[in-house]
This record gives sequence, C-alpha cells and structure tokens, in this order.
Amino acid sequence: MTRSDLIARIAQRRGLYQRDVERVVSAVFEEVTEALARGDRVELRGFGAFSVKQRDSRTGRNPRTGEAVAVDAKVVPFFKTGKQLRERLNTEG
Repeated sequence: MTRSDLIARIAQRRGLYQRDVERVVSAVFEEVTEALARGDRVELRGFGAFSVKQRDSRTGRNPRTGEAVAVDAKVVPFFKTGKQLRERLNTEG
C-alpha cells in the first residue's frame, strides 16, 4: 500500500475529503520523522514502536569484487511490532 492508497482508503471509509486526510497523514509522518531525528522513541500502542539504533563502523565486503570496504557508523530507524499487531498477523483462519 502506498501513501496515496492509504489516504484514499481512509477518506473513503470515513467519508472525509482526501485533502483533509492527506494533511493529517502528512502531519503524523512529519512528527514521527522529527521525533526520530531528535533520537526520541515513538510508540503507537497496539501497533508498534519506532526508534533509532546506532550502527558501529565496520569492515564490509564489495559483493562484486570481494574487496574490503570501510562502512561508516550510522544511525538507522528501527520498528518493533506491538503485541496486538503480531497477534493479528499470526492468527489462523
């Protein structure tokens, strides 16, 4: 599902204008992005939690040549699913 698909589906299911839903979705994504940029954790109960993790520098390998390559340290986003989401995904039927 793309961002525009999400906006269209919410607008249709809730009887709202797409432009209003787009503003809300954009605002939510922007706030999550800003919080992660500050190093904060964003928790959406029942859905999951977004956080950032520090990856140390390391020596990697170029898969084409096998040559050793230095990989710099970096911060990466991390998502951990919530219990309710995991249970819903793993129900049989």
